Amino acid sequence: MKSSLTSYEKLLLENKAWAQEKVHEDPDYFNRLSEIQTPEFLWIGCSDSRVPADRITNTQPGEIFVHRNVANLVVHTDVNMFSVLDYAVNHLKVKHVIVCGHYNCGGVRASMSNHNFGAVLNMWLRNIKDVYRLYKDELDAIPDMGKRADRLVELNVKEQVIHLAKTSIIQKAWKHEQRPQLHGWVYGLKDGVINPVFEMEPGAEMDSLYTYDDL
Repeated sequence: MKSSLTSYEKLLLENKAWAQEKVHEDPDYFNRLSEIQTPEFLWIGCSDSRVPADRITNTQPGEIFVHRNVANLVVHTDVNMFSVLDYAVNHLKVKHVIVCGHYNCGGVRASMSNHNFGAVLNMWLRNIKDVYRLYKDELDAIPDMGKRADRLVELNVKEQVIHLAKTSIIQKAWKHEQRPQLHGWVYGLKDGVINPVFEMEPGAEMDSLYTYDDL
């Protein structure tokens, strides 16, 4: 007999079952969780449904503050992303900001093509094309397209971490509080393992064009 429940109704039922299980395991779980949010980490990840930050790091609710978008980009005109960054760094006082991409990323692969995906996606993917342009000689020298795409994933993560370091939000926290540490990671869909590919310590050197001298 076919179930009369819709897919979203099943989600609601699963939520109730999960909540009941949590209370059974720890009666004070939700009371404690609702009181305060003190994560050490801001996670800037891809919107891909196969890369949930809490699952792949085996963390609990309240431990990671999360922002996700297509191909885990740090775009200087993205008010959504910067409001999350500002809140995480200046109010939650996170100690680490992680940009986590993943191998076989659809957004990265799309950026490598010359296909027209429509005005909005074209505009977004151009940010990844700009990364390709920076490393064109290295990338073009990789004959296997899959390996080339995965290398672009790594380089894209690196550039997004550098974009974070260019912001006054990060530079001010570095100057006055010696935090946060910036990390660039790539998650493997085939093995579930995170590969650290780049990091920047507080106060790391960068192009002086992007540094602020009056923070």
